[in-house]
Amino acid sequence: MTRVAVVTGGSAGLGRATVRELAGRGWDVAVLARGQDGVDATVAEVEAAGRRGLGISVDVADRDAVEAATDRIEQELGPIDLWVNGVMVGVFGKFLDTAPEDFERALDVNFRGFVNGTRAALSRMVPRDRGHVIQVGSALGFRGIPLQAAYCSAKHAIVGLTESVVSELLEQGSHVQVSRVDMPALNTIQFNWVKSKLPHHPQPVAPIYQPEVGARAIAVTAERPRRRTWVGESTVYTILGNRISGRFADWYAAKTLVDGQQAPQKTEPMLPTNLYEPVAGDHGAHGIFDDTAHEWSPQTWWVEHRRLGNGIIGAVLGATGAAVLAAGRRR
Repeated sequence: MTRVAVVTGGSAGLGRATVRELAGRGWDVAVLARGQDGVDATVAEVEAAGRRGLGISVDVADRDAVEAATDRIEQELGPIDLWVNGVMVGVFGKFLDTAPEDFERALDVNFRGFVNGTRAALSRMVPRDRGHVIQVGSALGFRGIPLQAAYCSAKHAIVGLTESVVSELLEQGSHVQVSRVDMPALNTIQFNWVKSKLPHHPQPVAPIYQPEVGARAIAVTAERPRRRTWVGESTVYTILGNRISGRFADWYAAKTLVDGQQAPQKTEPMLPTNLYEPVAGDHGAHGIFDDTAHEWSPQTWWVEHRRLGNGIIGAVLGATGAAVLAAGRRR
């Protein structure tokens, strides 16, 4: 059976890892990103996995360009079954130190890019009454942190967009699925080409996970749709902790997350910023934090093996209940 997926931001970082994971699971994949070098290299990996690939250089903030790319994908690969909105750019610095045009550009890509992708996908999926859109969210869509106001704003907006769209599809009885997969900090190339006002090299907030952790969660969600998936213990703690005590979360972020997003030990020069233009070359999925990034966690294992995990819990609870009942009878 032919399955066609689209991944925006698919040439690098989490998007690159997601393309690889989907191709390895038998999906044909269209890659949308700006940098032609990375797009071509990613498509070559899809084809090396024995699947059809299509790469299109496009800025997802351009609605007309996204629509044209979507038409081409359906003409060349067939109807789109899965659309993954995973594109991102970054601006690191305090809000008042960030140029308004840089802030707005980050919102254009990180939020409007998702809007454009969602519209392009749903306008074709809804009439067919089948298909699936996955929004790559973040723990920072629920808890804002210093130095990343633009990114946090976009991720918060994606939560509202997704919830609105899901409720509309439910009201009309559509079988089209929309999911959100919320990520922890990942070791991606993003931290080498963000536009930064920081004195030291930007870094993800620890704990850091490898992008393949997020890619596997996306692929599992594609094959077993769920509306919301949290990835990594830190995502769970961040979201639940902010719900329990937003004031404590404010204090903790203020005290720890300015220094916690800088890596003075990383002295290699950064790449040119990709905020407005792509960076030439193929940059792969990983950033420079392989030495500290985790390849798995108990929580992410659970995301990937939810049925088995639930079965184990059921067995443990059943055995515990039987033991308690037997002990009560002996008394």
